[in-house]
Amino acid sequence: MRATKFEFEQRFWIFGAIFGIGFGLYNLDHTNFAIAVIHFFAPGLDLDSARANNLARMIFGAGALLVFASAMFRTWATAYLRTEIVHDMAQHSEELVADGPYRYVRNPLYLATVPMAAGIGTMASRAGFVFLVVAIWFFVYRLIFREEDGLQQTQGESYRAYLRAVPRFWPSLTPRVPAGGGQPRWGQAFAGEIMFWLMGLAVLSFAVTLNFKLMWIVYGASFVAYFVAVYLVKKAAKKRGSA
Repeated sequence: MRATKFEFEQRFWIFGAIFGIGFGLYNLDHTNFAIAVIHFFAPGLDLDSARANNLARMIFGAGALLVFASAMFRTWATAYLRTEIVHDMAQHSEELVADGPYRYVRNPLYLATVPMAAGIGTMASRAGFVFLVVAIWFFVYRLIFREEDGLQQTQGESYRAYLRAVPRFWPSLTPRVPAGGGQPRWGQAFAGEIMFWLMGLAVLSFAVTLNFKLMWIVYGASFVAYFVAVYLVKKAAKKRGSA
């Protein structure tokens, strides 16, 4: 069930492929998820009416809030784990982080990816929404199993104690382990997670305008910003390491 080395190293592009397939399902299912929700709860409502448009905006707005919440949770986690590790192709098992969100759940970055998929999925078709949530959930679990295997091999009993104390995926309401003394680095975290913040902005722009062109412009800008930000953060980290 665990992901292969190739899957882990290419996880960014696999996530991208999942989203591409999810939105591509519009070719098979032409009904938008939000429109389907409106029709389910208000079957007699004219879907071309101003009221239907406002309801759709509310659903897309809720989707944007999910993406922003996911971005915030990921940023919190990255502040302790560091962008150069989070977005590195290689698997890092040499260090156990038990600060910030890692005191509540073992895999906050992967946990946040599922509601993010649901938030973006409000703009997909019915089939696309279901595919995105299920496929992302399944893939992140495969990645989790691979990372946990690696940490058990390198961290030994300390990690096994962490496994027993902290939930894998569904967070505890209270910290399950003492703070490890790590200090968050928020600047590099926001830079590393900028793509997810801009994705939330893309969904929000669509909720406000219902303009697909504007949404795709912001969405495309999120990828450009991601590559630039991660490159700069990794370059700065490498310079600090050399110094």
